[in-house]
Amino acid sequence: MSLVVTSRRAPPPPAATTAVAPLRRLTWPALGTQCEVQYAATSDAQAAAFEQAAVAWVTAFETKYSRFRPDSLVSRINAAAGVAPVAIDPEMEQLLALCDRLHFMTQGVLDPTSLPLLRLWDYKAATPRLPSEAAIQATRQLVGWKKIQRTPGHVFLPQPGMALDFGGFGKEWAVDIVSAIAREHGIAAALVDFGHDLRAVGLPPGRPAWHVGLEDPQSPGTAKGSLALTLGQGVASSGDYLRRVVIDGVRYGHIVDPRTGRPVANGCLQVTVIAPTCLQAGVLSTAAFVLGASAGVELIQAQPNAEGLIITEHARAQTRGFWNYAVS
Repeated sequence: MSLVVTSRRAPPPPAATTAVAPLRRLTWPALGTQCEVQYAATSDAQAAAFEQAAVAWVTAFETKYSRFRPDSLVSRINAAAGVAPVAIDPEMEQLLALCDRLHFMTQGVLDPTSLPLLRLWDYKAATPRLPSEAAIQATRQLVGWKKIQRTPGHVFLPQPGMALDFGGFGKEWAVDIVSAIAREHGIAAALVDFGHDLRAVGLPPGRPAWHVGLEDPQSPGTAKGSLALTLGQGVASSGDYLRRVVIDGVRYGHIVDPRTGRPVANGCLQVTVIAPTCLQAGVLSTAAFVLGASAGVELIQAQPNAEGLIITEHARAQTRGFWNYAVS
């Protein structure tokens, strides 16, 4: 996901007769980004218990599922590609079942086997090079969610070089889980923000809504309006105007379409989605970005209680109810 949503607190309310406790703030690095939770607690003991539980869960999740950790379950599955099935536990089976649903919902755009393509189009390389057509086609043969072989308690990547990566939804999934942990600990108000993928819990003390600033993709670093969240929604944005590389005068973004094997180049700059969960918002924003403005709006509108805004190089498109959340 592109870092295109920035959290912003609403202006202070008029003076009141009762004091409002300030929000506490928990920050720590994880999942390749900065994790932050603003929340209200009734006591230091409640705050300490929540913070310990939230950080512990994220640490365990990253340890188990990060492809950047050589001893993670995902890395062990990838290392065994074309060699042998790997034993998995019920939690991993649930995540793979979730991949099934997300792959179907996004019309094949979210494909957890796309890692070989991401490595081929490495925008972080010291000397970026345009892959050859032969390399693109060969790498495409290593991608395809339907190629995964799953049996109860085991998963197998049948071709050497295939690889799983939950980066397309893992951070958003974690946001939702930490939001649930907050509720389990009696936290009535929280805004969970992992690399600007967000989920609200309740309302901020003394304020009518959580306000989330929208970054202007044509002027990165500046906000252009904001959203007001009151129903515990998730918000996520996708875009390639920050993470990209220019080769021979042509811009190539970091979002690769697994159906073509190439970076998306449809004129989209940014997609922002509000949905009941951060997971749904993140997956829809990425899928809509890949599909393009027209098909992207249709995809978002087809999902219950989801709204979205798509900004292209020359126009804006949005679902019918998006501006119910917009604040100028």
